[in-house]
Amino acid sequence: MGLYDQLISILNKEIGDEKLVQDVISKCEKSGRNILDVLKEDTLLDEEQSVKIIAAANKIEFINLNPEMIDTTVAHMVTSQTANQYVLIPVKVDDNRLYVAMSEPLNLVVRDQVEHRTGLQVVPLAATPSAIKSAIKYHFNVRNATRQAIASMRLKQSSSEDNAKKTDREDRSFHDGDDPVTSLAYSIVIGAIEARASDIHIEPRQPEMRVRYRIDGLLRDAIDVPASVQQEVISHIKILSEMDISERRIPQDGHIPVSHDGRDYDLRVSSLPAVGGEKIVIRILDKNMDRWSLDKIVTSEENNKKFRNILNNPYGMILLTGPTGSGKTTTLYALLQLLNTPEKNIVTVEDPVEYRLDGITQVQVNAAAGRTFATALRSILRQDPDIVLIGEIRDYETAEIAVSAALTGHLVLSTLHTNDAAGAISRLINIGIPPFLIASALLGSIAQRLVRTVCPKCKKKHEASHEELEVLSSRSPMDLDQNKIQLYFGSGCDNCSDSGYSGREALYEILTVSQEIRDQIVNLKSDGEIKKQAIQEGMKTLREDGIEQVLKGRTTIDEICRVVDMRAE
Repeated sequence: MGLYDQLISILNKEIGDEKLVQDVISKCEKSGRNILDVLKEDTLLDEEQSVKIIAAANKIEFINLNPEMIDTTVAHMVTSQTANQYVLIPVKVDDNRLYVAMSEPLNLVVRDQVEHRTGLQVVPLAATPSAIKSAIKYHFNVRNATRQAIASMRLKQSSSEDNAKKTDREDRSFHDGDDPVTSLAYSIVIGAIEARASDIHIEPRQPEMRVRYRIDGLLRDAIDVPASVQQEVISHIKILSEMDISERRIPQDGHIPVSHDGRDYDLRVSSLPAVGGEKIVIRILDKNMDRWSLDKIVTSEENNKKFRNILNNPYGMILLTGPTGSGKTTTLYALLQLLNTPEKNIVTVEDPVEYRLDGITQVQVNAAAGRTFATALRSILRQDPDIVLIGEIRDYETAEIAVSAALTGHLVLSTLHTNDAAGAISRLINIGIPPFLIASALLGSIAQRLVRTVCPKCKKKHEASHEELEVLSSRSPMDLDQNKIQLYFGSGCDNCSDSGYSGREALYEILTVSQEIRDQIVNLKSDGEIKKQAIQEGMKTLREDGIEQVLKGRTTIDEICRVVDMRAE
């Protein structure tokens, strides 16, 4: 029987759908393509059927793979990088043979790589790519990978710090590897990236070192690592960050480049001497992220229009206010990208410069070299800028230069730490800026908060409780028909780590400085009076913006109450 006849026989046996088999034969005869190409290119079969046909045609065993049928020790005979890159996972060892589930079991190059690494003869097994990826996710998640790395350390009786130094200095790239310390550190970082974490906290404790991830603004426990390997892991990270591992008395900073799933990341590493050892915090910056579009960040049409109206001014000062971690820098970068055109000279002074923006000159503050916000600003203003971004106004000198620049034909963007938009005005006055200069320079003040959004995978409706209706009706001037109110919550799933939330979006309180508000600033009116006037002119407060998002089903009342003072008038 020829190959063609074999494939027809396999089709009839595996599929059992005579009409489908005839369609495949007809396509082959008309196009001259072979059966495998028709099946693959025309997607006539589902994923499992296609894999079964190819496996049967090449006399490879097909398995219905599930994570529980794989021993974690066997799975880790290849690195997570290899498993993810080639979509494969070892299933079992029998004598001198390693059975490997592969999405491309005919790839001899990959089979040779696995044989070279393990020293075992590879026997390929066919399985669907989705089943293999599910098994990889299960066995190479941060907890399982860490357990395996710790077990390897104990088997090797813990490599010494000196050995770690020697090994790591030969290769400063961040990758998975045979060395248990390397594997453990890598699994912690990759686990954070896959969990969408913004920061990793590695905290010395007894009897176990705690690792936590900051996801959607909140810290979550990830894993506990035995304190016996604490110093090795920290030393490994410090070496990769090009820090001095012999210095444990003073804070240090560094960074590590890392790639995962075709994306590049920059890890900003900070060490802090503490009781019991050094604490390490790693900020994860996604260098490929398309995050600077104002339309993606400010999704509300009304708020988006207000931002664009303020930016239409050729000069003046725009302030963003809010606590640390409220997304001010991201919003500022989105504004800069909107303003970034070839005819404009844009210069920023930041501490630190977290993301590189094409076409914009960015200056890093360096206090040790005498380059503060104020000194950098003086130099920047001699560089003929059209637009200046100041990372943060912290003192009178910086504020005075910023206001002066705004009054002399420059558009100035900066941030302050205040509770609401009107508070930025009194903050500048307290710093020492005369009210009449603030009134002349300030275009607008925007307060911002980040709220978690309901996970779309496990989003469910629920009837508003009496307490929730009370919050909605008493805290919002909007007319609400209680019979039509429909709220949502996340029940928890794998996508959101059972939190019910996935991702964040910003709430805004945009205060545009009108002539009436300028008069109030000059007459030293209170924040409350200025806020009241702004509301009369159409300003939406943070709580109103939050309630609007609740009614749209984007977030929950609990989440709004967590980040916004609902008692504020």
